[in-house]
Amino acid sequence: MPRGCSRISRRPSSSRTSLPPSVTADIFREGHEQLLAFLKFRRFDQERWSESPMRFVDNDRWAGTFTLAAIGRHLFTIEALPDLYRSWLADLVKRVDAGQDVRSELAEGAALVRAAAARARGADQAALLDAAARIEDGDTPTAGVVAAREPRLAALMDRYLDRNEATWCEREFEIVADRERARLAAWYEFFPRSGQTPGQHATFRDAEFQLERAAAMGFDVVYLPPIHPVGTAHRKGRNNALVAEPGEPGSPWAIGGEAGGHMAVHPELGTLEDFDRFVARARELGLEVALDFAIQCSPDHPYVREHPEWFFHRPDGTIKYAENPPKKYQDVYPLNFYGDDPEPLWREMRRILEFWSEHGVRIVRVDNPHTKPVKFWEWLIRDLQSQYPDLIFLAEAFTRPKMMKVLAKAGFTQSYTYFTWRNEKTELAEYLTEITSPPVSDYFRGHLWPNTPDILHEALQKGGRPEFVMRLVLAATASSLYGIYSGYELCENTPREPGSEEYLSSEKYEIKARDWNAPGNLVALITRVNAIRREHRALQLSRNLKVHPSESPDLLWYGKTTPGNDDVVFVAVSLDVTRPVQSMVDVPLAELGLAPDEPYRMHELLSDSVWEWRGARGDVELRPEHPAQIFALRRGRA
Repeated sequence: MPRGCSRISRRPSSSRTSLPPSVTADIFREGHEQLLAFLKFRRFDQERWSESPMRFVDNDRWAGTFTLAAIGRHLFTIEALPDLYRSWLADLVKRVDAGQDVRSELAEGAALVRAAAARARGADQAALLDAAARIEDGDTPTAGVVAAREPRLAALMDRYLDRNEATWCEREFEIVADRERARLAAWYEFFPRSGQTPGQHATFRDAEFQLERAAAMGFDVVYLPPIHPVGTAHRKGRNNALVAEPGEPGSPWAIGGEAGGHMAVHPELGTLEDFDRFVARARELGLEVALDFAIQCSPDHPYVREHPEWFFHRPDGTIKYAENPPKKYQDVYPLNFYGDDPEPLWREMRRILEFWSEHGVRIVRVDNPHTKPVKFWEWLIRDLQSQYPDLIFLAEAFTRPKMMKVLAKAGFTQSYTYFTWRNEKTELAEYLTEITSPPVSDYFRGHLWPNTPDILHEALQKGGRPEFVMRLVLAATASSLYGIYSGYELCENTPREPGSEEYLSSEKYEIKARDWNAPGNLVALITRVNAIRREHRALQLSRNLKVHPSESPDLLWYGKTTPGNDDVVFVAVSLDVTRPVQSMVDVPLAELGLAPDEPYRMHELLSDSVWEWRGARGDVELRPEHPAQIFALRRGRA
């Protein structure tokens, strides 16, 4: 007792401090005694346990919650013990109801109360001794029973429990309390080297314009691809050409050159002081800067000269460049985490992240973490978060589902998802439900991105502006974490060639200057959607998503509610943006506390239109020019 704790991951799970984690356990023992159970919890670096009572549910199942008062790593477990006082009292009541002589039982109860008094001090001790006397020495057995059932006595007995027979769960479990931005954020990715002048490398000071744009659109995080010096050896040209023309900037992911490596900034972007100013300006605008952490080097990186043992070598002694057959990346050397002595490399990677943390970066997007040892990430994340508990790690791991989940269990705060490749109704419903429901949501926070610099999905290529609108609304409302890569607001959708997910004239290999006011842009829509997210607490959660029935195979209908249903939001998105889509949709009246004939208003937040609905079904119509709707349900008539 207890023998098992349900739904606890083998590795740490994550929880937000203002949303107490829920724990269930099967707790039982031999005999008929009543039980008590407590959740015990403490900071990882503290010795003293706090406790929170658990409640009996049914069939030996107990449940409880506890509040983590600070971000960081915590431990919790369960303590259970027989409730001697209530077991005795329940037996006493049965005997009294049966008309039995209970003088002996009253004496036993008085002894229990005196034992509690021995553990108490001051006024509490005096009150317990007085209760013991009244139980045992009352004028009648009835008076003793009345004294035994006093609520104040029950509270005192709970305060001074006999824990000699207490049993603790055989394990202590870890849980990480993250700050709010770990579960709620809208991200905007842009290349700071792309400014407003065609062909001219922008600086951090120039890029402050992008910060202002991102803040105006309502984003919370700006994510920058690598900002370090770019190598010249085997530099890639436009559209990933094997040879760069003079003046072409190369890929930011080919990190390292004469100006330094992972702890330097590209000279054309400016200095470290300029970067610090950039971070400070972002903070003034209510934004946070996230950096890319790509564990790879250009052939010009200082590590190649200073630590050749950190790389993979061919039989002839030359260093291997990165390959993912048939693709070749001649401008990049991967680092070898499987050498004879990997510890110096591990510690250098930690030093890089510590360096940028000291420059105000507390969000890191990790490039391809699934190609590095899981035990490395377990060590690195745990070690860094012990120093910087507010540090957030996003895993850019488009890999096998089990590996993505293992990385989350290893400590990654957030993860990219397969959202980009889920487009049909059934697969969307199943996937979104999977990543927002236990047990996956106990440790995995899914980040939804309609596009990235590497991924321009076929649906965006063919669907045009309506598809961009639909996928934006879907990403921003289905998850509390979503992001877009710049150019999305301009509906950029030209692939490098048919069948490719690469952009034509990809910004990975060239500097772009855009007209952000171009006709047909989505800036106003993005601004409105982000405002709706901030106005509606139901959209600030992910574990509350429920997909509801809708008749049309081309319409996805889902809802989100807050505990207590004080904020209720429904979303409809068209999965065929080429034509109008009409469908009857279900509203779960009973779950919302609505009577079958009770009227309610559906306020469509994008168009600011209001309809009165009644009953468990409603009619939704979406058109190519408006392929998504966001409804706030409000009680009463329009």
